[in-house]
Amino acid sequence: VQLVESGGGLVQPGGSLTLSCSASGFTFSTWAMYWYRQAPGKEREWVARISNAGTTTAYQDSVKGRFTISRDNAKNTVYLQMNSLKPEDTAVYYCYTVVRGTDYWGQGTQVTVSS
Repeated sequence: VQLVESGGGLVQPGGSLTLSCSASGFTFSTWAMYWYRQAPGKEREWVARISNAGTTTAYQDSVKGRFTISRDNAKNTVYLQMNSLKPEDTAVYYCYTVVRGTDYWGQGTQVTVSS
């Protein structure tokens, strides 16, 4: 199993970014996918979840209405569209899944929100 994130970068407050996570090594359409993030000096926290078919999503309260998780099972890719970004969204963002009871993490992509 391999998860590879991309799309991070530096953005001004109020701006937008879209993260992508390309998955391989497992049947992508079978498993739920997640985004987590870890800010400097803080523990890693859950951000969003999407069901295997993409029909159900869930979000941490602090990102509701601003972030949207989606997936394209034909491309084995999950996305995180982030709008109205705030400085407190600055973190390394990780793609995550659990396949047959085993955790898998991507390497992370840095998102920095600063003027």
